[in-house]
Amino acid sequence: MPSRVARTQPRRSRMRRLGETAFGMLLLARAALMALIALVLVVAGGWTSWETATTAMAGDERGTVTVSKCGDDECTGTFRGERSSRPEKVTVSEFVSGGEGQTVDVAVQPGTDHVIRTGPAGILYAWVPLGGALLLASLVIAGGLRMKRTAVLTGACGALIMGGAWALLAF
Repeated sequence: MPSRVARTQPRRSRMRRLGETAFGMLLLARAALMALIALVLVVAGGWTSWETATTAMAGDERGTVTVSKCGDDECTGTFRGERSSRPEKVTVSEFVSGGEGQTVDVAVQPGTDHVIRTGPAGILYAWVPLGGALLLASLVIAGGLRMKRTAVLTGACGALIMGGAWALLAF
């Protein structure tokens, strides 16, 4: 005779099942909110970096700038373009300029007198806001979504971008 396994658990009430469903929905809503916050952080970092990075990677007007004077945050210098023969006065960020008397390769931001450093150092420096956003998003991914491996990978990418830019500009 085949034996049948008797039910050992009593049937749950409708209110208990509804409560479990509501708690599950709250957990799902929390995970969706944390994913949305992480996504907004990364998109905002990419959006902030995009204009500067595209100029650094493929700027139309390229040349060199010889830094003549530095202020608090910006340095001024003489820009000599590859296409134009007359020099122009431009501004460049002090951190990427290398100091007074230095000559660096740059690209002019369209419609301004501000120049962006080109080459590996300039490109990584242009993507620094994205690196910072990746670091912040890694905290949200680790704490809010409980995805530790993804968070470590995201944070490592952000740290590599920021550390690489610092290393190329400092040494």
